[in-house]
Amino acid sequence: MNFTISHLSLPRLSTRSVRRTAVGALFFLQGLSFASWASRIPSIQQTLGLSDAQLGGVLLALPAGLMLSLPMAGWLTAKIGSRKVATLAVGLYALTLLSLGLAQSTPQLMGCLFMFGLFGNMANISINTQAVGVEALYNRPVMASFHGLWSLAGFAGAMLGAFMIGAGIVPYQHFAAVLFFALALLAVASRYILPEDVNNNGDQPIFAKPDKTLLTLGIIAFCAMICEGAMFDWSGIYFKKVVLADKAMVGAGYTAFMSTMAMGRFIADWFATRYGLKRTLQVSGVLIAAGLLIAVALPYLSTAILGFFLVGFGVSSVVPLVYSAAGKSTVMSPGVALAAVSTIGFLGFLIGPPLIGFVAGWSSLRLSFTIIAGMGLCVALMGRKVKGE
Repeated sequence: MNFTISHLSLPRLSTRSVRRTAVGALFFLQGLSFASWASRIPSIQQTLGLSDAQLGGVLLALPAGLMLSLPMAGWLTAKIGSRKVATLAVGLYALTLLSLGLAQSTPQLMGCLFMFGLFGNMANISINTQAVGVEALYNRPVMASFHGLWSLAGFAGAMLGAFMIGAGIVPYQHFAAVLFFALALLAVASRYILPEDVNNNGDQPIFAKPDKTLLTLGIIAFCAMICEGAMFDWSGIYFKKVVLADKAMVGAGYTAFMSTMAMGRFIADWFATRYGLKRTLQVSGVLIAAGLLIAVALPYLSTAILGFFLVGFGVSSVVPLVYSAAGKSTVMSPGVALAAVSTIGFLGFLIGPPLIGFVAGWSSLRLSFTIIAGMGLCVALMGRKVKGE
């Protein structure tokens, strides 16, 4: 009796589902690598004997590498394709993670962090270019769900880090385990990501001036990432100094924000499909502003948590949908367009936290968060200018 089973008789995932799963795996790996590093910053600070001020200076190396790579990443993605760049960058990102755990001095750590930022952004641009291609297969928004996987990886990385710390495992051993997992999954996923990019033109300059549409998208990303950066860096301080939360609840605002940001990314695609990009951005901006104003006007534990919940929902969809729209540019290749928008947007991520600190020192944290609420209103207002539904 012949037991050979024809491959045609087995149930198979559709090609687009395979592509989506493979690209989603790359988003997960990037998020896991970043969260693994973030979870061990205190351990590495202690090992190298860094003060808080010294650590702050060291951490600047990461955005320095990221900013340097922004134009290069877009050009390279357009030149050789996102498949090659994504495979190489995600692998090098995980490899550089291991080097962070092996750093024995402050200069070594700064050099490794610079490369971590550089490879991280090359991965970011290339895998988002892949996501734009997957969206073209579905002919509907799916970008936010990819960013949702990044957020889930952040939770997974944080939990893994907590376990490793509790088990007494040193950072380089922790990072080696992540590297092994990343390379194994990358070896499989890289075979199934998109071989060609949509609307690609290899003859692109390294530096490209965005047109009016991309500039609008960049400004929206800028405003949203000011809010996002502020929540990442200042939510705990706000709950400690303004809300006057108990020590055990100081992190409640950040947890509320992160949970709804992750959750929102898994429903943002559906919302955008039903109500359109313009309406989604407007609603997102209003939620950001309303949440922050609630936390400012009613700085009590329950109301502040509610406000941060709303901010998480508002922030969740903006950057993924802006990237999705930028990737459909008719004047630039997806990688170059994404790099142009990312450059503008990331400036907001850098400006937000120090802006809050400056205003708080001059006046108060509540005024700082009120100004950040204004950025949410800007998202809503600029969303009216976005073309397409």
